Amino acid sequence: MLDVDGVFHVSGEPIAGGAAAVTRLRENGHRLRFVTNNTTRPRAELAGDLRALGISLEDEELQTTPRAAARALEGKRVLALTMAAIVPDLEGVELVGEDAEAVLLGGADETDETGRVFSYTNLARAFHELEGGADLYCLHKNRWWQTGLGPMLDAGAFVAGLEYAAGVEATVLGKPSPAYFAAALEALDADAEMTWMVGDDIEADIAGAQRHGMKTVLVRTGKFRPDAVEAGRVRPDAILSSIAHLPEWLEEQR
Repeated sequence: MLDVDGVFHVSGEPIAGGAAAVTRLRENGHRLRFVTNNTTRPRAELAGDLRALGISLEDEELQTTPRAAARALEGKRVLALTMAAIVPDLEGVELVGEDAEAVLLGGADETDETGRVFSYTNLARAFHELEGGADLYCLHKNRWWQTGLGPMLDAGAFVAGLEYAAGVEATVLGKPSPAYFAAALEALDADAEMTWMVGDDIEADIAGAQRHGMKTVLVRTGKFRPDAVEAGRVRPDAILSSIAHLPEWLEEQR
């Protein structure tokens, strides 16, 4: 399983060797699943972006959190604070402005839309629905993500704020939730103990995968911070400079 943001690119700028690594992994017989917490664009566009970087993949090989939300919330009345671009991926969900059964929070991005989606008015509306008995869901609970300009605050702060205000706990639909990893393993027809998770996020990628019984590789790109690894209790099975070094390293483990 391969994370996307911070592993293959940062703010659209490719990380050297990513496309060649995917090609070699396929040549070596590895089944691949690209797993992302990106919640700002539909799957088809995200897959197209990866192909534009020279990475070979089919849309179906990319697992996104909006698709996970569509499965989990199918048929429910949902107040969704998400980017407009992912609405088509929420097929089967009834999007409403009031009397919701569930409140769904997506992620932030680098555009002005973030300020509109997570405005005080919208967050207060979400709080009202939660007070009325709606359940709280989030596509992820990331605190921040890495951009070309440095770390950027993510929507986890808004999720935590609603949890605190409404006295509820959000159900996380993306990484590091067990359901997300279970769906990816099912798509690969793979056993957890025989599967590697490769990512740059020590919490969402590495800790989440380890709790699901998977082996892990942390790359020193994107969100990687050596102090976070040293200060925490999570220990990946390996730390590599980048995705470019993964194929050769895996071959050495055989």
